[in-house]
Amino acid sequence: MTTAPIILVADDDAAIRTVISQALGRAGYEVRTTGMASTLWKWVNDGEGDLVITDVMMPDENGLDLVPRILKIRPTLRVIVISAQSTLMTAVKAAERGAFEYLPKPFDINELNAVVGRALKEPKQSGDKKPGTRVEEQLPLIGRSPAMQDIYRTLARVMGTDLTVMITGESGTGKELVARALHDYGKRRNKPFVAVNMAAIPRELIESELFGHEKGSFTGATERSPGRFGLAEGGTLFLDEIGDMPPEAQTRLLRVLQEGEYTRVGGRTPIRADCRIIAATHRDLGQLIRQGFFREDLYYRLNVVPLRLPPLRERREDIQELVHHFLAQAADEGLPLKMIDPDAMQKLVEHRWQGNVRELENLVRRLAALYSGETINAEAIESELSHGSPFNNNGIQANEGLSAAVERHLKDYFSAHGGSLPTPGLYDRILREVERPLIELSLEATKGNQVKTAKLLGLNRNTLRKKILTLNIPVIRGGK
Repeated sequence: MTTAPIILVADDDAAIRTVISQALGRAGYEVRTTGMASTLWKWVNDGEGDLVITDVMMPDENGLDLVPRILKIRPTLRVIVISAQSTLMTAVKAAERGAFEYLPKPFDINELNAVVGRALKEPKQSGDKKPGTRVEEQLPLIGRSPAMQDIYRTLARVMGTDLTVMITGESGTGKELVARALHDYGKRRNKPFVAVNMAAIPRELIESELFGHEKGSFTGATERSPGRFGLAEGGTLFLDEIGDMPPEAQTRLLRVLQEGEYTRVGGRTPIRADCRIIAATHRDLGQLIRQGFFREDLYYRLNVVPLRLPPLRERREDIQELVHHFLAQAADEGLPLKMIDPDAMQKLVEHRWQGNVRELENLVRRLAALYSGETINAEAIESELSHGSPFNNNGIQANEGLSAAVERHLKDYFSAHGGSLPTPGLYDRILREVERPLIELSLEATKGNQVKTAKLLGLNRNTLRKKILTLNIPVIRGGK
């Protein structure tokens, strides 16, 4: 007769203990629960249990501090950490101390069952997760939404590795902040973090900037340059806006990732590339691949660990915490400490935030510096949102007409592609990228009236409706 695995659960909340016990009991496990870390330690020390689930905050000891002690005497015992302190640092500390997994409260019971099953089934090796160096108590990322919890858990898993990470997300979502967190809490933390923005470097200088050059290799090369790869030796190289890298540089980068070495411009001696690569982009690389602007093989080399940062409108529950954080940060820097009333906060939560967290931070700092009252009210928020942002909710610049806005979208499109495109399929490619903003701008100009919008665009109304559905364009309330 096979004995059911024994799960040891420690949590000071009796309701949580009951829920976990019932759920795992129904799944066929034997469950023992306690509200004290000392009792859990005694069970583990006596050799009991096949798996541990422990809370962080308990009356007699911090559960995170208990994890390395458990693994020291029983290296093959898996430990799952659960916590209501759902911050990045909780996830990182759990990983640093050797936890098998971290689950933020409230967690889904099905997810807990899946993690428990995986922990019990995966091969156990002595010391397969060695506790690492403790990290300082900081909050490089803010937010407790489910979307941010997924990011925290992914970061905690890959921070101690050299796996290449691809960070995607709209402008202002914090891609460089995430890259710095990966570096600052990873094993290369004591080496350089070097960031380079592909979109900010002239095409003819990208290879020299990345790989360096020898003295005299081209006009103006008066001395040897190590390049960004050389400067990032032993550390992390962050390639921001990788979607703007020209094809010839993509080919050289792919060779570096494949062979692990590079040569400087004008040089012949191979140099070993010893740095972790993190890439980021706000662009749709899949579309760029289909259009022939980005190498598919390079994409797969960079996209080992994909990490998508959600726009602020997809994690509105984090806005209040972010606002308080930015107000406190501004006060620490010498600006007056401001409060914000509930109506004003609601205005912030309801706003679309085209510029994401960066736009929110700039608004809060501006209010902290310029608003005369101690408590920021809704009127102040409305005024700033209507006059302080260069965009409305559909991306039209303030006081900009429809034709000017469409022209700007087209100019931005051509500018992003180096000013020229191959002719085959040009119409379809431009149409795909311009059609959605064109319809959105037209709906904005007609205040959501689809009859007027169809007439403005020269489309049948049914055709317009199909395009709105196909392109997932939000319908303006009150529009007909």
